[in-house]
Amino acid sequence: MAKDMMTAQDLLAILPKGSLLAACEPGELDDLLSRSQLEFAGKKTVLMHQGDPGDSAVILVTGRARVDMVSSNGREIVLDYLDAGTVIGEIALLDGGERTASVTMVEDGSVMHLSRDACEDFITRNPMVALRMLQEMARRLRQMNTTIESDRAYSAGPRLARYLQRLTDEEAASQQLKINISQGELGNFVGISRENINRQLSAWADSGLIELEQGKVRIVDPEALWDIAAMGD
Repeated sequence: MAKDMMTAQDLLAILPKGSLLAACEPGELDDLLSRSQLEFAGKKTVLMHQGDPGDSAVILVTGRARVDMVSSNGREIVLDYLDAGTVIGEIALLDGGERTASVTMVEDGSVMHLSRDACEDFITRNPMVALRMLQEMARRLRQMNTTIESDRAYSAGPRLARYLQRLTDEEAASQQLKINISQGELGNFVGISRENINRQLSAWADSGLIELEQGKVRIVDPEALWDIAAMGD
C-alpha cells in the first residue's frame, strides 16, 4: 500500500470546514501526522469490520465511506456515509469494545490509522482535541436521534426527501448525490423497500423534481423537494 508524507498545511488544505481535524492547530496536526502515515484506500476497501476489536481509529483523509451494520435478524442497515476529515472508530477505541458497524470505502481515497496507544498519547498532549471529539460525538448522537424520530414520524416521501437532502452536494451545479448509490442501497439507508423507493423516485421524476439518469439521481427542483423533506417540522 502506497504511503506518502503529508504536512499539517497539506492536511488542512483538503479537510472540509466541518471536519473534527479542521479545528486543530497546525502544531496539533503535526503531532498527529508524526504518529501515522497517509495510506491509499481503494474503492470497496473495508476499513473496519463489525465485531472486530476496537484497537485503532481511522482518519478518512480523502474519499467517502459507507457505514453499515447487520442486525440480529440478518438485515443490512446502512447507517451513514462519511466525508473526508471524519474520525472513524473512536467509540470502540475509547471504551475498548467491539466495532459496532463496518466501514467500507465507496470511492478511492486515503486514510491514516492510529493505534490506541498513539491516540491516547495524542489526546493527552492535546487535551482540547478530547473536547472536540466529545462535541463531534454529541453532534452524531443528535443526528441519530433526528433520524430515529424521522423514521417514526414521517411517511416514505418526506423521509426519502430528507435522506436525499443529506446526500446531495448542494454546492455542485448539477445537484447530484455526493456518491453513486443504487436504489437498493438507498433503501437500506432510508429503511424503505426497494419497490417503494423505485415508486417514489419515479413519481418525483414524472413531476419534474428529479431526473433519473442510468440509475443516478439528479435534483432538478431542490426547493420543492426540500419542502417535502420539511413536512411535519
